[in-house]
Amino acid sequence: MPQVQSIREAFAEASSFLRGLGVSEPQRSAQLLLEHVLELSGAAYYMAMADPFPPDKRGTWETAVTRRGSGEPVQYITGEQEFYGRPFEVTPDVLIPRPETELLVEAVLRYAAELWPQGAGNAGEPIAGVNGEGGSGDTGKPAVGGGYTAEGGGLRLTAIDIGAGSGAISVTLAAEAPAWRVLAGDISPAALAVAGRNAERLGAAVELRLGDLLEPFKGLETDILVSNPPYIPGGDIAGLQREVRDHEPRTALDGGEDGLDPYRRMMEQLPLLPAPPRLVGFELGLGQAEQVAALLKAAGHWNEIVTVPDLAGIPRHVIGIVR
Repeated sequence: MPQVQSIREAFAEASSFLRGLGVSEPQRSAQLLLEHVLELSGAAYYMAMADPFPPDKRGTWETAVTRRGSGEPVQYITGEQEFYGRPFEVTPDVLIPRPETELLVEAVLRYAAELWPQGAGNAGEPIAGVNGEGGSGDTGKPAVGGGYTAEGGGLRLTAIDIGAGSGAISVTLAAEAPAWRVLAGDISPAALAVAGRNAERLGAAVELRLGDLLEPFKGLETDILVSNPPYIPGGDIAGLQREVRDHEPRTALDGGEDGLDPYRRMMEQLPLLPAPPRLVGFELGLGQAEQVAALLKAAGHWNEIVTVPDLAGIPRHVIGIVR
């Protein structure tokens, strides 16, 4: 890119450069990268548009724009993505959190409040009538980001997040419902490291476990199970946007031949838990809602199955409930 004199010129040149390379949302990408490099946001960014571009930032800026031009997602360049109003660290070791997953968190919190009206409150409230903390196989590590002890001898809800990734789901649940015991598992040590840093940074108590799907939670009495597992059919990955195909971790994308392998395996692994969770919430891909709902029905544990659409009206989440 040619040398620019002002921040506005830098924005215009980068937008044009990225558009010519076929990058999606070139103007939005240019703005986010500028805000990151210049450490500006909101009104401060717009007020600085006429200012000279800082010479000491030029190298960092050009590197960032070049990376975006190659198809690398903005979030991996800036190292951050907002989720549920909180900034989450993201690296190429984790899937970038999507807005539709916020709807899964909302649904889990809403149905939990219905099922346990006295058990979904703030930390320190005694919780009665729910499963205990753990079974004979519960050997979890101390909570990341600070622990929590229920007051008054009451029991508290236990929620597990399968496929923690950045910790977007588990950290948000722990922050929104601090009375819960929240655990998260992932097969990737690098992903768990990112989730741990996010829990620490955001002050959320999340226990992290390394392992495959439900295996790290063997023997743990669980009230709530939530998961956004890999659900893209393996044969479809080559046709994805290059930002996803070439940069996001394949282990967080590939759900097997039809994209449903993780759901089947989680249903098969349910006997690892002392009893099936009373509330289950899954995110899923386009056209998979009926099949995932059928898997839950076939398991025979949940007497209410709810499908939750995303903001585009596409069935995106399936919730299993024991009333």
